[in-house]
Amino acid sequence: MKRVRRKRINLFSFVLFVLFCGYYSFVVKAQQQPPAAEPKVKGNIVTLADGYTFEADEVWKQGDDVWYRKGNITQRIPQAVKSVKPILAQPKAAPAEPAASTESKTSANTVDTEPAKKAPDVIWINVVDGARFRVDQVEQASDGAWYTRNNVSIFLPKERIARIEYETPGSPAATRVERDWTSGNSAIDQLIRTHSNRFGIDPYLVFLVIEKESRFHTRAVSPKGAMGLMQLMPGTARRLGVRKPFDPGDNIRAGAQHMRELMDRFGGQVDLVLASYNAGEGAVLKYGRSVPPYRETQDYVKTIGKRYGLTGRKPAAGNDVPDPQR
Repeated sequence: MKRVRRKRINLFSFVLFVLFCGYYSFVVKAQQQPPAAEPKVKGNIVTLADGYTFEADEVWKQGDDVWYRKGNITQRIPQAVKSVKPILAQPKAAPAEPAASTESKTSANTVDTEPAKKAPDVIWINVVDGARFRVDQVEQASDGAWYTRNNVSIFLPKERIARIEYETPGSPAATRVERDWTSGNSAIDQLIRTHSNRFGIDPYLVFLVIEKESRFHTRAVSPKGAMGLMQLMPGTARRLGVRKPFDPGDNIRAGAQHMRELMDRFGGQVDLVLASYNAGEGAVLKYGRSVPPYRETQDYVKTIGKRYGLTGRKPAAGNDVPDPQR
């Protein structure tokens, strides 16, 4: 009887030992496995109170103001921020297994019947004053058109649109050397590029300022006395050595130089540069280096700033912004 009981005890001890070894092995393997990597945040989507959204590399709060960085440009957000959502980097997919050689090789007599994918059309919006600019997408409505350019969606009223053109890539029209904007006058386009590059200003920003200021009318004069393409005030024109304010070259040179001065004074903050160009830098300083509460100035900054994407485009081929020439 004692011998049977002793065998049962030994069998029970053996079972406990096996279970312990299995549990120990499971714990060791679990500890050796690397922890799951958390998804990396590669940017942020900022949504303003009016519904406008844009991407930024970093967003932070400083006092009562919200700031963001995109590329090498840091700027204060002049409007109320509704939300900031992180953009998570997608995990890299495992490389696909190479197909068997017998399946990857096709017969010399085999004809590929799958139609080639059609390249997207090149879309141009022509405005009523002769200028035109390229967009990524456009959706027409009864009162105008929504277009997307550099991930920014903008509405253009119907009365501003002359026509919308769709050009097939590779066609003679699509291969014209117009970059992605034009005033409709090649000489003025070249002056914009020449003087913008001279002072280190994005030519597209100068193009937008001229389009807003004078609609590319070289002899435009405002009720306040501003003159020419970039609507230079008499005092500004004299200070910058302008002899012929209605001469396109002299006018654009001085306007680009003035914008360079404003860029340097306000640390490259595009909204303050635009506000100063419209209302004067004294007004911007008076209101604590912010956009003055003038209806005209706020509309001016919002219109150009939104078309420009707040901080502007990333430098691209044919549109790199060099350092200003000293």
